Amino acid sequence: MNTYQDGFHQEWSRLTDKHVRALAWLLTSPDLLDKNSAIWWHQIGAIDVPNPEKLRAWLFALDAHPTALHEALKIHKFLRLGHYAEDLLAFYFNHEGLLFGHGVQVHNAKAETIGEFDYLLFAQGGLLHLELATKFYLFHHPQDASHLTSVAVSVYDYLGPNLNDSLGAKMQKILQRQLSLSEHDAAKNLIQTKIIAARAIIKGWLFYRSAEPRQLVPGIGLNHCQGFWWTQAEFEQLAIPYALRLERLQWLAPAQVGVDEVMDKSLIIDLLHRHFHADSTPVMVAIMKKNGSVMQEFCRGMVVPNNWPMKANQLIR
Repeated sequence: MNTYQDGFHQEWSRLTDKHVRALAWLLTSPDLLDKNSAIWWHQIGAIDVPNPEKLRAWLFALDAHPTALHEALKIHKFLRLGHYAEDLLAFYFNHEGLLFGHGVQVHNAKAETIGEFDYLLFAQGGLLHLELATKFYLFHHPQDASHLTSVAVSVYDYLGPNLNDSLGAKMQKILQRQLSLSEHDAAKNLIQTKIIAARAIIKGWLFYRSAEPRQLVPGIGLNHCQGFWWTQAEFEQLAIPYALRLERLQWLAPAQVGVDEVMDKSLIIDLLHRHFHADSTPVMVAIMKKNGSVMQEFCRGMVVPNNWPMKANQLIR
């Protein structure tokens, strides 16, 4: 079975710089949400790539000389994944001559922050306000204890790895609050140019229990990037050739690393044991296979503590 990763490697395996690979994924990966679904109030946008061949040539040239991108990213050990993705996309918009403003903060008369525009782009008739979110959620549909009624699946069944939010709640915040920022008087005073529209760009990966049948969830894009989630005990039962723990800034593009950077099954299981002994944070793992002189991800998943499903069932959604 061909996976999204197979197609990505076919297209981009010659990219060797990890940040350029992440940018390639951000610009070409399928969107997480179905922008035509009525539940999003027609507020979901997409990254416009008018000339894919021109983009390919630019990315390969950037890969050969990535210094300008590295300097723009200002990588440091406390950098959050969301800010990293925002900076990658800002670099592209700036290169295309579209960027009017990035991370523009709006304050009230007391100098308190009201909100922030992720991007303001030049557009026909004014400016376009874009919000970017890169999201990673685990699908867990609550079991109805009575078994008498079937509860419909929804975007609220996609839970954050640490069970502190859901895709439904996140989108409610983006659509109702963040995209309405331009309507605030303080924003109108700050940005004199007319803002003609506001849209959300939602990228990321969604994870499903490997043993359960996949369900169509209203509002979710049919071709979204997806993986699995396993409890620690379930993961230990898998037949794994090689694996790689993905650190936070490695979560975007399918992984491609040197042969000596991966772990065999015993090593990754030992790493997970030590991790979960001290920490309950889920771990992103890429299952890797050899392709010539490199190791490439062919599947990915989130490994959660053994009590994660029980805790997820206790949430009221």
